[in-house]
Formats: sequence, structure tokens, C-alpha cells
Amino acid sequence: MALFKFLKNKKTKEQESENNNLNTQIPDEPEDIKKEAETLSTEEIQTISNETENQFPESPNISETPDIPPEKKKVSLFAKIKAGLSKTRQNIMSGVEQVLKNFTKIDEELFEELEEALIISDIGVDTSLSIIEQVKDIVKREKISDVSEIKNIIVRVITEMLEKDNTELKIKSPTVILVIGVNGVGKTTTIGKLTHNFKEQNKKVILAAADTFRAAAIDQLQIWGERSQVDVIKHQENSDPGAVVFDAVQAAKSRNADILICDTAGRLHNKKNLMEELRKISKIINREYSEANVEVFLVLDATTGQNALQQAKLFKEVADITGIVLTKLDGTAKGGIIISIKNELKIPVRFIGVGEGIDDLQKFNASDFAKALFDME
Repeated sequence: MALFKFLKNKKTKEQESENNNLNTQIPDEPEDIKKEAETLSTEEIQTISNETENQFPESPNISETPDIPPEKKKVSLFAKIKAGLSKTRQNIMSGVEQVLKNFTKIDEELFEELEEALIISDIGVDTSLSIIEQVKDIVKREKISDVSEIKNIIVRVITEMLEKDNTELKIKSPTVILVIGVNGVGKTTTIGKLTHNFKEQNKKVILAAADTFRAAAIDQLQIWGERSQVDVIKHQENSDPGAVVFDAVQAAKSRNADILICDTAGRLHNKKNLMEELRKISKIINREYSEANVEVFLVLDATTGQNALQQAKLFKEVADITGIVLTKLDGTAKGGIIISIKNELKIPVRFIGVGEGIDDLQKFNASDFAKALFDME
């Protein structure tokens, strides 16, 4: 079909345009990386730390119970995920079902129409092609001739994609979680919700405000810390992120914290500086907290669709990402991007956001997600 061929041929140009848009949306950064990671000794970092404010602050001064919004009516986790994916489910399956209604036999034209429907539903070109190729193989291998069976085969293929190499996240004590992602994806809010989840598991959590570049990032993290009544290690705006992380590591060790969550700056326009900053932070953690398990979570906004996939590809070039957190799934029809992320990047999805409530950031379960996505019990 014309639309399919147009999308397929223009893929490279679209990706380049998306990358350029990413770079223009992110403000210039200060020259806050003063030294190479290899030249910073423990004593030098300690000197930087001593010259900044709020070294090892005690627990936030909270005189009253934090003002946390009332919880929504309790529903089962599956029902919550299913409701949150309603727009995505309609976006993907309505196109597929419409195509199937127009055909009485399985042929190449049917497969081209299905490819087009999947691409339009924001699953992406490469992943859509892969899905249809697998569908063709199953049809041929199992000698299927009934068009009505195609929908079930598509569901089967996508479910297998989501479940492939799916490993359960196990947070052991002590763990350091570096949270990365561009501004506006819900990074700080995600940290607040992760903190709430871990507190519900009786874990002792400390937060590090290492995004010293963005205005108000420190204040926002402080508010989330107060809500969950956890310590927030912070310095002044535009201070050295490495010094913040150094202080936070020492605080986590001295206070026997189970989990240290570090907010980081989200800028991609200068990948060299971002890489140097992340490398320096990682070096400090490895040297000062060698016994800790380290996770790197990339936060992506599901409402941006294929743009989120491009962000993931760029961040993968500069960081050893161990998991994806996909936010705002409940507010978009573009949740099919999660299939592309799993298929193309081979990075596990760890958490998904299916609502605005503090308890609406849920662990990703591939089987439950697939059942909710395709309205199966």
C-alpha cells in the first residue's frame, strides 16, 4: 500500500528529524564537569563536598504527617493495568480488526495492510515488520487458511515478544539506583513513586538530588522526600553532581540504607559531557560503595511514542541501562512503544505508570501486560 511504502522509505529521515528535535528541546548545560573521573581522588571529592551546604542532613524536618492525596478506590492490579491500557488497546486492535474485516482470504495484500495498521498504531516500522514476518511463518507452518485466526496469531506473537528474556527485578540491600531521562518525562515523580513503593516494602531509602542543573529539580525532590519521610542529600544549584553522590553514598552507608536513589541531569545535546558525568558518578559509587548493587533506570514518556524509542537509543550509547520505566501509559494511545523497546533494544521494562496516584507505578509483568493489552482474562 502507498502509506506503508512511504513510511518504510522515509524511516531514516524521520529518525534523524526526531533526534534533531530531541537536541533542540534540551537547554544548554553549565560546565559543571571540572575534572576527568580518573583524576578525582577521594580526598578531592571530600574537599568539594565540605565546601557545599547540607552535608549529611538529618531526616527532613517534618512536624506533621505529609499531605499525601487520598488513595483511589482499591482495585486489582490487573484491572488497573487493563484500564490504563484501554486507549492503546483500542489503537492497536481497532486497526487490525478493520483490516481483517475487509479480507476473506490470507494473501500478501492482507499482510501489507496489517503491517500498515501496526505502524500507524505506533508500534514502529522494524517491530511491525518483525511481527508480520513471524505471523507469516506461523500461518505457513500451521497451514492456517481462516482469516479470523490472524488476530489470535498477532496477539500470540506480541505476547512472546514481551515475555522474551523477561527477568524479575530483585532489589537486594544495599542497592544504588541511578535514574536518567530527559526533562519532562516524569523523572522526579517516578523517583517519588519508587520511594513510596520501596517504603511499603519496609526498605530504608535515601534520595540524592544530583540533578543540580535544572531549576527546581532539587526542591521537587525535597518535596517527595518529605512526603515519604526519607532523607534527601542535596547541595546548591549548579554544584558538582559527583560531590552530591559522594555525600549520598557516605550517608547511605552510615545510616544503613537499603536503597539509594540518585536523580541525574537529563540532557542529550552534548553526549560527551553527559557520558563524562555519568562515568564520574559511576566511578564514585564503585569506589566508595563497592558492595552495592547498581541499577540504571531510564524513564520514558509513553505519550511521545516513537520519540521515546529514539531517546532510549541515544541514552543507550552513553549509559549501561539495566531497566526502563515507562510513564503515562494511561493517558496515551501510543503504549505500543513498549513492544518496540522490548524487541529492538533488548532492555527489560521494570515499571509502568498506569495512573496519577502515588501507588500507580507498578512492576512490569509481561504476561499480565499482554493479557491486559489484548483484553484477555
